[in-house]
Amino acid sequence: MADHGRAADAGAALTAGAHLAAFFPEGVPEGVRLAEGPWAAPAFGPRRRAVGLLAAIGEDPVAAALARPAPAEAVARAAALQPLWPEPIDPRLLAATRWADPFHERASTAEDGLALLALWRREVAANRGIAAFLGMAGWKQAAIAAAFAQDGPPAVFARDEAEALAAARERAGGIAVWATRAAPALVDQCRAAGVPLHWVEDGFLRSVGLGVDFIPSASLAVDPLVPHYHAGEASTLERILAGGDFTPPLLARAAALRAAIVAGGVTKYNLRRPTAPLPATPGRRRILVVGQVEDDASIRLGAGRVRTNLALLEAVRREEPEAFIVFRPHPDVETGYRRGYVPRRTALRLADAVAAGGDIGRLFAEVDALHAITSLAGFEALLRGLEVTVWGRPFYAGWGLTRDREPLPRRGRTLPLDALVAGALILYPRYLDPVTMLPCGPELLLERLADPAGWAPASAARRAFLPWWRQQGWWLKQARRFGLWQR
Repeated sequence: MADHGRAADAGAALTAGAHLAAFFPEGVPEGVRLAEGPWAAPAFGPRRRAVGLLAAIGEDPVAAALARPAPAEAVARAAALQPLWPEPIDPRLLAATRWADPFHERASTAEDGLALLALWRREVAANRGIAAFLGMAGWKQAAIAAAFAQDGPPAVFARDEAEALAAARERAGGIAVWATRAAPALVDQCRAAGVPLHWVEDGFLRSVGLGVDFIPSASLAVDPLVPHYHAGEASTLERILAGGDFTPPLLARAAALRAAIVAGGVTKYNLRRPTAPLPATPGRRRILVVGQVEDDASIRLGAGRVRTNLALLEAVRREEPEAFIVFRPHPDVETGYRRGYVPRRTALRLADAVAAGGDIGRLFAEVDALHAITSLAGFEALLRGLEVTVWGRPFYAGWGLTRDREPLPRRGRTLPLDALVAGALILYPRYLDPVTMLPCGPELLLERLADPAGWAPASAARRAFLPWWRQQGWWLKQARRFGLWQR
């Protein structure tokens, strides 16, 4: 067989203590030798954890396993697991392997172990193709470096386009650029230089706080075509949704993921702040109108005729004159640092209530429908079975699941809701476990979102800076309110 490699002492390729004990709950035998065999886990920068191990007393574990005949049940098991693994599975090695979950430090199964290792192999291979980062804010860089870590020299954080292009040419790799900070000429520069360009944005299950408060994202959308909100061209996400083969097992996984999101009240930011209940409105249809950051790229590249929060409120009131309308300002706008502020008095000329702050997830349970331009809240409302009307062309529109005021004919395919979930939350984004800083799946991130205490705390300097930052934001919001500042 091919080199199975990495025969090692008990400490190699493992974190000490609890992770090693997960493979040997009965205790590590004296004189044991360990090897990962064909299940060698890749390294993500300084982080590496074994998932599958073979063990033998005083001899090479791989050779010892291959010297024994394969049990019949191992042959059948190997055949069943083969779709998870890109190489032939030797049933003798499979039968001799112990598996451990590197995220929870407990015993695992061959099915889960192989699926995780296959994910890690794909991600480390993709990360090897990135030579430089561009447009990454300083407070994001540690998380970005971890998300794109691989087993070779790390990509560099470039100060400008010239430095990024030079690094990409020198290392024959691509540039990962924060999508909203890309210079207009970057696409042409990369095309002329033959340098691949990857657009990076927050994923749809993000964090336990706002980016404007310097909370890094635990999921990323990385697209080699265009950002997912670019309605003028087909992104990788759109291609997945338009042509993907959504198998029954994938749809079942998406359905379970959707149920977990709804049961846990999970949204993009998971602010978990109390929300005052809406008043009773007998006989009136209740509509949530979701505000956005008006100079956000998703508005610039995905909006149609309605492009501002005030225009959205006016359009919804014209369409639903008898409805009870609740306006939800975007939380980033409420900080004062982003554009799109609508004074409360102005909003209440069109809406019946303003629900600023608090957890939007709780509002979903109190309304019948939602209107948005391109907001991700529309996708989150679909997960909860609400009727959704969009006045722009977000990634979740055009598949027969929304009422589209700006149709996009090139989509046209009718998708079940769980196919949309599979594409948007399983196949498209990448996830980083905020505890181990290793790639993971969306199910683990949901678990981490339910326990924010397990996340790494903000630095002391950042905690000291935030009160001043928020106070300045309050003054900026007052300046917007009185028309003194509109940036």
